[in-house]
Amino acid sequence: MAVDGLLVIDKQPGCTSHDVVQRARRIFGQKRIGHCGTLDPDATGLLLVTLGQATRLTRFLIHAPKVYEGEVRLGIATDTYDAAGRVLREAPTAGVSEADLDREMNRFVGTFEQTLPAFSARKVAGRKLYEMARRGEEVPELTKEVTVWEFRRTGPLVDDRLPFRLSCTSGTYARALAHDLGDRLGCGAHLASLRRTGIGPYRVADALELGEIERRHLAGEGLGSAWHPLATIPLPFQDALADAQQERRVRNGQTALLTGCDAGEGDWVRLVDRRGEAIAIASVVERVGAGNLAVVQPRIVFGSGPS
Repeated sequence: MAVDGLLVIDKQPGCTSHDVVQRARRIFGQKRIGHCGTLDPDATGLLLVTLGQATRLTRFLIHAPKVYEGEVRLGIATDTYDAAGRVLREAPTAGVSEADLDREMNRFVGTFEQTLPAFSARKVAGRKLYEMARRGEEVPELTKEVTVWEFRRTGPLVDDRLPFRLSCTSGTYARALAHDLGDRLGCGAHLASLRRTGIGPYRVADALELGEIERRHLAGEGLGSAWHPLATIPLPFQDALADAQQERRVRNGQTALLTGCDAGEGDWVRLVDRRGEAIAIASVVERVGAGNLAVVQPRIVFGSGPS
């Protein structure tokens, strides 16, 4: 029987996010599984995987802020901006001080247009940039607006290796930050390692490795904090109760009038029934009067519900 919910996985190195999804499909015996934000093959850490009807929530989870810990290797620049790439240049780092590091890293804090790496999965005219780069073709320079809230070192520079912590918007390339930091310091740099430790309210401390998830699933054991059933998946908006009459309207895709809902027009809400089960994701289309009354339009309806 298909299950609906969210897996909190601690991805290990050497596999793609798609590989994780494929293995999860085999473990749970269902095809409707997706992930909420790619990790490079060599990166580790938090990967959110949705199952069944929870795949419809991916759009709300994929844009959550991300937190990373990692290491930048100074003195060596690569074409992919990470350790897997071809070395483009090497330079001494003897003149780089910790004050230089703190100053230059702090300059990335804020909102700016980040230039995407040539070796990235962004598509132009249906082609991925890394496919063009691997063929030696000219890769168009693309940018994306990103916000970095924190980019700081978490320890001293030892053997040209700089430990760091990064907090940023979804879609920010940590390896591009490492590369650009090296350019600003004048010695070049690349991303040596990366581990994602947070996505919105989710933390890697609550995650399980996929092998352990498979073992527990086959043994009929619980997954603890690594599993969120559909009704309890943390979302970046509030819950609102639909009574029996309004629930029937929601199940039919009709607008519903909710009491005790203080969300503003245009806000998203998760609608739950009197049993606390999630029945739909809706948007507030109108506030009614001065009280906590709101008209909502279901956008995603879960299951068939009672007849």
